[in-house]
Amino acid sequence: MRYVTTGERIGYERGKQEGKQEQTQALILRLLQRRVGELSPEVQERIQSLTLSQLEALGEALLDFTASSDLLDWLQANQSE
Repeated sequence: MRYVTTGERIGYERGKQEGKQEQTQALILRLLQRRVGELSPEVQERIQSLTLSQLEALGEALLDFTASSDLLDWLQANQSE
């Protein structure tokens, strides 16, 4: 069995976390487009800059959205600039 160094283990965990974040971003973007319509590139960038915990919160909040203004209000209230 191959020995895994601490650095390798940390790199593996970071890669795994980044992969989860990218998958979550893609899912949230698809769900938002179905819920409120086409998203501008600026709004997409704002969503892509969210942390994983913010993305998860947005995933729950978007169930209550009825218009793109709901998304913009949520981003204003929950995104640190």
